[in-house]
This record gives sequence, C-alpha cells and structure tokens, in this order.
Amino acid sequence: MAAEQAPSSNDVRTWERIDFHAHLLPDFYQRALTETGEAGPDGMSAAPGWNVQDALSMMDRTGIRFAVLSLSSPGVHFGDDAAARRLARRINEFGAALVTEQPDRFAMLATLPLPDVDGAVAELEYALDVLHLDGVAIETNARGLYPGDDAMRPVFEALEARSALLFLHPTSPPNHGSVSFGRPRPILEFPLETTRAVIDLVLAGTLRRSPRVRVLVPHGGGALAVLADRVATLAPAQMDLGDVDVIAELGALYYDVAGMPVPRQLPALLQLASKDRLLYGSDWPFTPIPIIEAMAAAIGSTDLLTDADREHIGWRNAVTLLPRLAALAH
Repeated sequence: MAAEQAPSSNDVRTWERIDFHAHLLPDFYQRALTETGEAGPDGMSAAPGWNVQDALSMMDRTGIRFAVLSLSSPGVHFGDDAAARRLARRINEFGAALVTEQPDRFAMLATLPLPDVDGAVAELEYALDVLHLDGVAIETNARGLYPGDDAMRPVFEALEARSALLFLHPTSPPNHGSVSFGRPRPILEFPLETTRAVIDLVLAGTLRRSPRVRVLVPHGGGALAVLADRVATLAPAQMDLGDVDVIAELGALYYDVAGMPVPRQLPALLQLASKDRLLYGSDWPFTPIPIIEAMAAAIGSTDLLTDADREHIGWRNAVTLLPRLAALAH
C-alpha cells in the first residue's frame, strides 16, 4: 500500500482557526421565524438547519478550533417589543448555556431586541453583566433604525462603558423590494448594507464618541475598501465633519474575511486595514461546507498573505480581540 501523502501547507485542515463569524439557529428560533412569516429570511428559500452537533462536526471537518456564535438576520424583532425582548432573552440564555457546556469550543455574542432601544439596553446589561457573554451582535438596521442614528446613543453608551465587542451583521435594507429585483438579499444587498451602516457610523460621529467599543465588520467590509477614498474626499467637501479622518476610523475597525475575499476583495481591504485587524469567518450554516472549504483553501494559497499572516488571521488576532481565548493558543 502506498504511503499516505502528507497534506500540503495550504490544506484547509492544516491551519486551525478561530471562527469569528458563525451563527446559531436553535429550534425555538426556527419556529419563531415560521410563525412570523420569516421562514425564508432575506429572500432565501429557507433558513438553514442547525444544531450543536452539526456545528461541532463542521468545525472538526474544516479545521475550526473555536467559534464565536451570533444570531444572524432577521434578528428577533418582528413588530412586537415584548415578544422581541422574550426571544432575545431566550437566545442569549441558550447561548450562555452552550458556552458553559462547551467553553473550549464556543463563545457567544448577545442578541438585542432592536429597534426597542430601552429593551436593547436592558438586555445588553443582562447579557454582558449577568450572563457574561463575549460581546454584542446587532444588525445594520433594525426595522429602519441604523446604528448611527441619534436614537441609538444609549446602546453605544452602554457598549462604551463596558469596552464591549460589537459585531455589525448585515440585514435587508428598508424597501429592499425596490432594489433587490427579487433576488436573495445576501448576494448584493448585505455587503451594500454593511457599507452604508459603517459609513454612517463614521459620518455621524458614533465611532469617535465610542473609542473603546471594538467594532467587527463582516464579509471583508462589503464595499468599504473600494469606496473609502471617495467618502474621505467628498464628505468633508460637502459636510461639516470637523477633523474626522475617514480612512483612519475605517482602518481602526476589525474585519472578518467571511465571503470570498480572494482574489479581488482582499487586495483592496489590505489597503484599508492592517493584517492585525483581519479575522477568519466561515458564516456557517448560511454558507455550505464546500464553499467554506473553498474559501479557506483560497486564503491558504493566496500569495497576498504569508504563512505568518495566515496564522494571525486564523487565530492570533482573535485572541487579541477576545483575550479569554488565550488559553486556546497553540
């Protein structure tokens, strides 16, 4: 029998990763989506299945050592504040229990019942101060309320007081039917929503007022890298922005590389953010395993990154952003 060929240095299984962009969809949340008419969220045919064992199996298959979980779009608010508060609490307690059971495999980012700002602040305080979750995940808009809106100041003040980690996940834009042409919104509207929401955080002054909040932007920042110079040039010419430095503020954010950043997006992103600001993300279960493997292989083989870069993106930067993961360092 011929000797088994050793895997190459770029084999998806050979560079263990911390996954900063992974989602959970417990059965009770799936039922809530169905009951509220959101069984096919964001124009998709259906939400993907999810359970803990499948998540662990996917991680083991693809070389993911640890996953930071969050709820994806469409969130928990379907028009009723009280129902959204209950569902957010249930999601957060489910995630906290999972982290307690599997502390060496999972972290959890809290879900908030936005656009109910009072409820969101109360849930943020409970999730971070009582459940001790690892950060907060919000969407690029909550029923039309964007993070940079003045109404969101209490949420950012609570985040700032805790030097919290904030994951900004895209969702469908308001009036999406007029711009998506009936196609699933994750294809194009999600990265454009991300771009819109982050630029608004810069131009509204939210990031400058919240310097201790560590903001993580998914999918390589959407179109931010290719539009940053346009915004940095035109916005000060047409608005009173004071001494805002658009490029510096965008470069201070963290970006995960979920999606397909190679070969075209990553070169632009590396012009905007340093490599110590990039994190690995799978976007499972919304991204099928074969695509996850293809994305990881592309990052593993691109000449845009050295092996040291891949190690930092794979797990070292994650440990810096979430220090409790230092125990997993290898």
